[in-house]
Amino acid sequence: MNSSSLNLNVSSSLIYRDSPGTALVKNVIIVALGITIYYVNGTMIHTFRKHQIFYMNPRYVLFIHLVVNDMIQLTATISLFVFSYVFYKINASLCCFIVTFAVFTTVNTPLNLALMAVECYVAVCFPLRHAELCTVRRTYFLIGCIWVLSATSVLPDIIIILATEPLWLFYATIFCDRDTLFRHPISIQKRDVSHIVFLSLVWLTIFFTYLRIYFAAHSAEGKAKRARNTIMLHGFQLILSMLTYVAPLATRFLIFLFPKYNVHILFVWYILVQILPRFVSPVVYGLRDNTFKQYLRKYLLPTIISANKIHP
Repeated sequence: MNSSSLNLNVSSSLIYRDSPGTALVKNVIIVALGITIYYVNGTMIHTFRKHQIFYMNPRYVLFIHLVVNDMIQLTATISLFVFSYVFYKINASLCCFIVTFAVFTTVNTPLNLALMAVECYVAVCFPLRHAELCTVRRTYFLIGCIWVLSATSVLPDIIIILATEPLWLFYATIFCDRDTLFRHPISIQKRDVSHIVFLSLVWLTIFFTYLRIYFAAHSAEGKAKRARNTIMLHGFQLILSMLTYVAPLATRFLIFLFPKYNVHILFVWYILVQILPRFVSPVVYGLRDNTFKQYLRKYLLPTIISANKIHP
């Protein structure tokens, strides 16, 4: 694919652009949501660091990895979003660096959630073997495996671009998007295939584990309702996270049907795929956990808590 095709892609995206007022509103919304998630997630990381009880529990290790991963992901994707409006085009090397981290962390999330589901399955269905099977050391090893699997999704694209693109591209300025940067047909086909494979593996893992968890809890008197509510919340979070795998195909299809609403479709998908799952994660996996919530209260909104103590 030559440079003229790149110019065609960029010029076509220039046809439909937001007005200054709409662009400002969208950026304020994204930055405000990002700051809110940063605050909540940062407080959770601080809570984890301050209490050793969490260091020795694989569930909390996986959860805090999810939180850190989400913060890296938000930094990368929000930077790309703001840059696309403020500068429109940025240096291709910088774009490659940011996109690589964005892809890494975006793919990490569903894989991390699948591991958390397996850990929960072992805890519920094999409680006597949980301490033996789910150790902290194995948890860190599996986290490393997550990053290796995610690397298979983006590192081949970097190799392809180094092998097929001229050197001047890395000094040029481009509209920073994964499809613009990794535009070789092989990269696009590989991305779609890898997404289908990851989607199938994660979905099968989640379906099997939560189905077994539900039946195990259903057999225990008085726990069926709580198990159902928990599975529904986790299922909602997982569906949001797995939109990562269907977003490229769905976005292309919707833009094909409604080309005049190109920027609005991209904005809605950005919220659904990149922001909303990171907004829901702290609620589903942190605030609903009684043990974590007990310690989190000491650090989350301390001024409000202290005010309540002064004025009961």
